[in-house]
Amino acid sequence: MSGSPARKKVAIIGAGAAGMSCAATLANHPDKFEVTVIDIDSHTGGQATSITLDESKYGAKWLNDGVQGGSAIFRHTFRFFRRYGYEPQPVKLQVSFGKGRDSFWTNVFPSPLVDRHSREIKKLGRVLRYIKYLMPILGVLPVKFILRLFCFSKDFSNKMVLPLLALFLGTGNETPNVSSVLLERLFDDPQMKLWEYDPDTLLPNLPIMFTFPNLGSFYEDWAADLRSGKIDIRLNTSVKVLERGKNGVILQTQKHGSNNHDTEPFDDLVLCCPADEAKKLLGHHATWREKYVLGGVKFFTDITITHSDSTYFQNIFEAQYDPALCAQSSTKERKDQLQFAKQRPVCQNDGWLGFRPMYYTHSFASDPDKIEMGFDCTNYQHQFRENIGEGQSALPLNEHVFQTIFLNDQHQDLWTWNDIDQSKIIGRKWWHQFGHRWQHYLRVIPGMMFINGQNRTLYAGSWTMVFGTNLIQLKNMHEIACISGIAAAYQLGATYEPFDDFAEDFFAKYLFVCHGTRYRRTKAKDT
Repeated sequence: MSGSPARKKVAIIGAGAAGMSCAATLANHPDKFEVTVIDIDSHTGGQATSITLDESKYGAKWLNDGVQGGSAIFRHTFRFFRRYGYEPQPVKLQVSFGKGRDSFWTNVFPSPLVDRHSREIKKLGRVLRYIKYLMPILGVLPVKFILRLFCFSKDFSNKMVLPLLALFLGTGNETPNVSSVLLERLFDDPQMKLWEYDPDTLLPNLPIMFTFPNLGSFYEDWAADLRSGKIDIRLNTSVKVLERGKNGVILQTQKHGSNNHDTEPFDDLVLCCPADEAKKLLGHHATWREKYVLGGVKFFTDITITHSDSTYFQNIFEAQYDPALCAQSSTKERKDQLQFAKQRPVCQNDGWLGFRPMYYTHSFASDPDKIEMGFDCTNYQHQFRENIGEGQSALPLNEHVFQTIFLNDQHQDLWTWNDIDQSKIIGRKWWHQFGHRWQHYLRVIPGMMFINGQNRTLYAGSWTMVFGTNLIQLKNMHEIACISGIAAAYQLGATYEPFDDFAEDFFAKYLFVCHGTRYRRTKAKDT
């Protein structure tokens, strides 16, 4: 009489969205898998972190300081949230690009800059159609090439097109190098688009986005639940690959503060960490294919400073309504937009009546294709609005919490961070961010299926992103990280639980592109 088959021992390196999603999917099969999650940090969640605030001073008890929110396409992310009683909250998005009458524009009302580039805005609509219908040729080309090819002015490119892409794709100063398909997707994809293209003002609408719940608390609850299901989560632990091959993987782990090293065998390894860290971890065990693919991911170092310096923030961004920033109200639509913008800001459950921007960018005069980014977290994150109350007036700006994001430490000479009042800084956080270069599409994405599953090793994380009809690449996209973790678990033998047609289609495309595996669709289940 034979006993039950031995459970697979799986080591997951990284306890961010990818690692936790992979562990949660494997945890649905406790009879098949014995799972260990290892992370060098002291918390789960990776870049999805929260900080504590003084509510009496800042109007909320907490702030998400890494991943802030997403769109309605984040189906897997939202499903994990709701599993633990956390609900993402809708917000009508308002943005503010540039500073001053010569550079400012917004999706809330028309500005002189919009009127000055009226002809180019109309031409952009035609170019978006060209990209759509000539996708294999034009779609993969860098945005900077497309802008030059169709003779757009540098002023229009640097002040309107590149900031728009940078802010909503999170691509920062690498935006000129992203594939032009992403520009087309932003306006045209039925599932992914944020904007309704308008030949008059370019951006005529306030798109619905979703702000995330308290990510620190969510990941703590998620980790506690997985631990209760016998998932071994080891934080503050470093790891080293000793052996790897057809028969499995041998890892050496060390708890921070301990002089002892533990050596353990595993059947399979899932690397849910950045590509450069995965390559370093594998060391001489990496194959030439892995070195080629992982080495194709370019990373940069950014810093986010959370602060309450409203004077500094207003000096670099347009944060309040100013009639001098308005264009002529030559149409009924423009009159309606201007009427909305100039009214006294009033809090709503899904945003604000009146001009109350949430996302900001400005370019540098000395280097106009480089930008700084910012958030007014009080306007954006829902916990602040909940404390203000629906129908109540907005707080004065000197009571707001802001974030300014400084991109690529190689350009520190451009940063304005020394102008922030040091006494008003709430927190600083450095980020290891990958760049969205067109080379990513030619080297990394096509190569993923050739390294996934080799030598008992799988890869997951936001850097493995794909694009296509229903996929879009967003920097540090929580949804891609979740899908990548689920896909790795699926490849190990776990079951994908369909719950939504769009989510299932998203998963199937990811699985095919990154693993070379065709997913057999089943009837979606209600949740």
